[in-house]
Amino acid sequence: MNQFRLLAKRRFAPFFAVQSLAAFNDNAFRNATIVLVGFQLGLSVQQVGFYSNLAPALFILPFFLFSASAGQLAEKYEKHTLIRWVKVFEIAAMCVAAWGFYARSPLLLFVVLFLMGVHSTVFGPIKYAILPQVLQPNELVGGNGLVETGTSIAILVGMIAGGAAIHSHFGWVAAGALVIGVGVMGLAASLMIPRVPAAAPNLKFNWNVVSESWKVLKLTARQRAVFNSILGISWFWFFGGVVTAQLPNYTKLFLGGDASVEIMVLALFSIGVGIGSLLCERLSGHKVEIGLVPLGALGMTVFGVLLYFARHAPPAYSDLDWLEFLRRPGSPWIGCDLILIGLFAGFFIVPLFALVQSRTPRGELSRVIAGNNIINAVFLVVAAIFAYGLLAAGLTIPQLFLVTAILNAAVALFIFQLVPEFLVRFVGWLLISTLYRVRTQGLERIPDEGPAVLVCNHVSFVDALILMGSVRRPVRFVMYYKIFRTPALGIVFRAAKAIPIAGVKEDRALMQRAFDSIDAALAAGELVCIFPEGGLTLDGEIAKFRSGVEKILERRPVPVIPLALRGLWHSMWSRRDSRLGRARLPRRFHAHIELAVGVPMDGAAADAAQLESAVRALRGAEA
Repeated sequence: MNQFRLLAKRRFAPFFAVQSLAAFNDNAFRNATIVLVGFQLGLSVQQVGFYSNLAPALFILPFFLFSASAGQLAEKYEKHTLIRWVKVFEIAAMCVAAWGFYARSPLLLFVVLFLMGVHSTVFGPIKYAILPQVLQPNELVGGNGLVETGTSIAILVGMIAGGAAIHSHFGWVAAGALVIGVGVMGLAASLMIPRVPAAAPNLKFNWNVVSESWKVLKLTARQRAVFNSILGISWFWFFGGVVTAQLPNYTKLFLGGDASVEIMVLALFSIGVGIGSLLCERLSGHKVEIGLVPLGALGMTVFGVLLYFARHAPPAYSDLDWLEFLRRPGSPWIGCDLILIGLFAGFFIVPLFALVQSRTPRGELSRVIAGNNIINAVFLVVAAIFAYGLLAAGLTIPQLFLVTAILNAAVALFIFQLVPEFLVRFVGWLLISTLYRVRTQGLERIPDEGPAVLVCNHVSFVDALILMGSVRRPVRFVMYYKIFRTPALGIVFRAAKAIPIAGVKEDRALMQRAFDSIDAALAAGELVCIFPEGGLTLDGEIAKFRSGVEKILERRPVPVIPLALRGLWHSMWSRRDSRLGRARLPRRFHAHIELAVGVPMDGAAADAAQLESAVRALRGAEA
């Protein structure tokens, strides 16, 4: 289903409206405050810099104080009811904001900033935990993409509206009416959200913030892939926090622009995030594809570095409006860099959120999101200290952006080293996206959790990569040790924790270690894939399945699922070309291949002959 059809569904559309209006109001208020404090109160550059770095820290303080309690609330009570009370709180905070605009008081506006931090702290666990409850698994990436896109568009429109309102002839009246009115619209939209049952109604509420926060963090760290995805999300907020906090002074000092240029800069970044978020649905093939995360990290670094080279010295002009700024030499390149940083940031963040949602048990997700918010808050505080410290040490803002972009590459490599699955899926996704179009049948038959053995025909050197890129869960592949040691691909196989195996006559000890590793992986609840033919096909036909699969199932009789690859025999990666003495060159890109998944079989009763018959039936006549 196309992701935009979700906008016509009551289970998604009212919630989408609520979260988009919340993002609009948050940014309308914040940008009106930025314009007032940064451009209308006559403050010095040092004062504006101080407020710019203090504001993010103040906004995220509630995440430390209230995230654990917010996660419990979102788990214990019905989410549609909680959303309505959150909207009432937002309206009250916006009434205080209107008074702050009237009084031209930074202190009062910073109080509202804290209140909006409380609003986001409570709304966050609800926002991301409600999606898996109202969306199907194949809608999760598209739904997250729409949420991120809606948020980006709302940020864009909210910034423009908030800045324009406070800058208009009506000033505080227009800004106050805007934020209060949008809050009321959000409350009205929340009344249309259908009932969403509590995920853990029997949860005992813990009022001790310190102990509950520690408990939530331990829960968050329990699954390694989820925890490292949260680290990636937190790094995204570090990166964004460093960049966005400097934009008022960056606009003034290095772009020579006025408030309209600052709005445009934020708008270009938001547009990029929206485009990248929407593209995730198409590029991922309607599944959670974390292979996009390394691509996103690479793009953020490359275009972050290019942003430095596009403009790293103060210009000879100042106070330009956005249209005049775009006419100046070099300005279009700056705009392109900002859009592309945002686009690749969308590739980075959407799959990470989708992974957390898809791999966390439903009754724990709100608390895991709360833990995510606490870690995000830590990273944002560090980002503020990091930026303020480097600027105080004498770095310019463009130099700070350059250091952050380079640091992004180092941090990404560290995360990908901790969880090689990211890079493995990236290679698999890149291979499939470049050379093949994979059509899948019956993929839902592979369980989302628990152990199982996958058996598949063996046609090419890249069979494992194609399966990696198609199956949602991580898979441990058992492969002939010579393929495991293939140059270049061997790096990927080792990162994926593939299990090398040899024949008994080649290396009996290696074979025994392989069977022990297979059993340990199944005992840990993992998926294990084997190619029972014992080697690549030499003629395109399926060879007789060997008895090794029976030994595996005899030792641990878990469900066994037959798979069949079709159309790979004519691939450059099969034995066909080498058998005929032909050069190994791709005949065409985006070749159509198929992966068929059969009905799971009882591991206690299945034998090699039955599995071979099942795979042959799935593959049919097409090699």
